[in-house]
Amino acid sequence: MSDDNKKSPNDSLSRRKFMASAAFGTGALAVGGMAKADTSLADKCGVDIPSVMISPDFKTSLATPAVTSSFSNKDGMTGAEVFARACKEEELAALFCCPGNYDVVHALAAEGIPSYGGRNEGQMCHAADGFHRATGEVAACSGTEGPGFTSMIMGIGTANAARTPLLVLASNMTIAGEDREQMIQNVYQQPTTEGMKKYGKRIITPNRVHEYAGYAFRQLKSGVPGPVHLDFPSEVSRAKFTDPTQLTDYYNRDHYRTESRASVSSDEIKTVIKMIGQAERPLIIAGQGVFQRKGWEALMSVVERNDIAVAQSGPVNGHFPDDHRLSAATATGATLSADLVIFIGQYCMPSPNEYAVSPGVKMIRVHPEQEDIGRNWPVDYGIVSDEALFLEALANKIPRKKRSKWVNELEGARKKFSEGVDRGYQLAQKYSQKTGHLHPAAVAMELENFFFRGDIDPKQTCHTMGGFTIGRALARNAVSLRPAQSFCVPYQYGAIGADIGMAFGIGVAVQRGIGPQAAYKGAPILCATSDAAAAYGLFEMDTANQYKVPMIVVIYNNNAWGTWGQAYRKPQATHIHLFQENLRYDKMAEGLGVHGEYVKSPKELQAALARAYKLASTEGASSVINCQGLKEFSSASKFPHPSLAWPVEPGRGAVAH
Repeated sequence: MSDDNKKSPNDSLSRRKFMASAAFGTGALAVGGMAKADTSLADKCGVDIPSVMISPDFKTSLATPAVTSSFSNKDGMTGAEVFARACKEEELAALFCCPGNYDVVHALAAEGIPSYGGRNEGQMCHAADGFHRATGEVAACSGTEGPGFTSMIMGIGTANAARTPLLVLASNMTIAGEDREQMIQNVYQQPTTEGMKKYGKRIITPNRVHEYAGYAFRQLKSGVPGPVHLDFPSEVSRAKFTDPTQLTDYYNRDHYRTESRASVSSDEIKTVIKMIGQAERPLIIAGQGVFQRKGWEALMSVVERNDIAVAQSGPVNGHFPDDHRLSAATATGATLSADLVIFIGQYCMPSPNEYAVSPGVKMIRVHPEQEDIGRNWPVDYGIVSDEALFLEALANKIPRKKRSKWVNELEGARKKFSEGVDRGYQLAQKYSQKTGHLHPAAVAMELENFFFRGDIDPKQTCHTMGGFTIGRALARNAVSLRPAQSFCVPYQYGAIGADIGMAFGIGVAVQRGIGPQAAYKGAPILCATSDAAAAYGLFEMDTANQYKVPMIVVIYNNNAWGTWGQAYRKPQATHIHLFQENLRYDKMAEGLGVHGEYVKSPKELQAALARAYKLASTEGASSVINCQGLKEFSSASKFPHPSLAWPVEPGRGAVAH
């Protein structure tokens, strides 16, 4: 390896070296052990290009202590500061934003709420979503009126599908200029987010700003969560208040919302226990609500007492470990045998034909909101209850019972699944060797081997699953062994391009060691994505580098959209699905100050992962590994492979529910 490879990317990557290596192609790369160019394009041009470095002003800003605003200050408090104080008291865990909505964003940062500035509002919206998925805590995103706000729309839709309590903030010009199109960036925001939020409000009465903060957090922290969207005209954010009596409903949180939740009755618990006792092969579908209400310990207690199988569902996995003897995450063949299915916290409810269970199987549904019980799937017994309270009550009453036949059937199904994955890997290895390019299933297995079957603690690494082609391959290798470890980025909504932004938010949660990430504070995270998705979020590697969030981003580069396999027989339209071939995402990453690798074989990928992990774990540095594949691998007729099929639900890698 060259001397340049041994240096940290944070030791100031020279743009001169970057230009030289980029100019002379693969023979001139300065990473991955390849030779450097003999001639520098920068030298030829006589240009002195400065090195990539983090601004001293950035470091100074991060080190500046918070300043608590007060009504007793000379000018009192602005509406933005009143709102920021309410967010602080509600323990808003993080803010992800781009410049814009300055009054509110600056007030939140000054109040001491951990704030992160990125390169694109949409990616920062995904980051806030990812932060929640990793912690269970509420995070906010923000953008300026008009284009900044509309850039967040895909992120809001993604969060809504995942039932993420995302606080969406945006400025919105002035009330005085309403309907006049004064200046620029005017847009009616609330109608735009209709159907993608739980609650929204354009605040037009300045003295109600604290009241509407209460409205927002009541919705964010009650019932089934979802995005809340507030927009702030400048008359509200810049209003001045010198006394709290000038504000309506200026109460603390104990007076505008409650922590009380619906709980199961003793008679309902008796009925559930009776139905479980009558079943031979009971199965719990542990949905998003089990994670959000932190019910995983009570879930474990229930199922171990009575040998009940568990399959997870939702955008976050790990609230029941895949390697447990009662896990049905990879026992998809056994779920058809279940004679009782208990949905707990299943916020996105499937229809019966979408799950691999027997038609007409008896079903219990536990849900915090009465009006959703019975939707999509006929219910035999419905219970309105908080998920954690239900599981705790059931754990206290359910009798012990052994179900050896059911446990053995689960074990057999998991073994069959594992054997299938291994056969798929062997086939992918064959295709990779034959073509000299990486098959997506080979990439997926190498990632599993490195992070979950090697020297690294298999419970440590948080990892995301995204991309159309690589995502399907990864679904079978998406290991989850502890709460909030595995993340399905496209869950339900199918967003393309959310991966890197969401991974940054997850990485922030791990770096801070919040909630389920406490035991693995500071660990690197893995983001597996596609070349199509990279176009949306690659510049957030700059963001990760600045905030010292070590991310290992693996880009599966097959020169095309994942949809190419559906279009190559339509020659008039094929060009729509194609990119330039052999694009160097690794070199783009180097230009952003992070480490880059380009690989074409499983062996090269193994070595690149080792180098990237060492940089991440010892120096807090991020890397991009560009895995060169072929678009033809996504064709079932050209390269038939089981990874081209979507995973069976419920189970590992489920995308729809």
